[in-house]
Amino acid sequence: MIIKEIAVGPIMANCFIVGCEKTLEAVVIDPGDDVDRILNTLAKGKLTVKKIINTHGHFDHVGGNKRMKAATGAEILIHPADAFMLTQLTMAAASFGMAAENSPPADLNINDGDTISFGQLALTVIHTPGHTPGGISLFTPGHVFVGDTLFAGSIGRTDFPGGDFNTLIASIQKKLFKLADDVTVHCGHGPTTTIGREKRSNPFARL
Repeated sequence: MIIKEIAVGPIMANCFIVGCEKTLEAVVIDPGDDVDRILNTLAKGKLTVKKIINTHGHFDHVGGNKRMKAATGAEILIHPADAFMLTQLTMAAASFGMAAENSPPADLNINDGDTISFGQLALTVIHTPGHTPGGISLFTPGHVFVGDTLFAGSIGRTDFPGGDFNTLIASIQKKLFKLADDVTVHCGHGPTTTIGREKRSNPFARL
């Protein structure tokens, strides 16, 4: 499995390219900005994008959807509870003094338990609300991409519209912490961590 991480935009959101080594088919998770850098990384790896997956609807994670779809023709996937956010990105970014293009609407809504296949790989959708109502994580053996649900030593903010602290903690404890301790956690901002490390030491989400 190929995994490329690119910190994009002024808030340095992590965009992930996940690719199949045998078929060179790939997905792009959270193309928030800097689409030229993402496309260059794909070109260097000779990867073909099949799907654009949004872990949630905040502009710093989806602001590059429009350009990425135009360049690749890939489908946009998001949980239905966050789908409405895609048409409000310009307004949301402006409230932070930033700029973002509105996204095209989602081509496909994804829900808890769905499987997203590309090449010989598959990602399983885990609905992990709390940061946003439609926040998701994406699991494949050994790895989970969690958006802004969980960070190394921290958790996602819950003071934005639709956020809820208790819901977020339940998502982490009842869903993410059920994964094996050695699963690598790829976060929406900052460094990677592991499920085991966060179980032991995360001050917000420890069991």
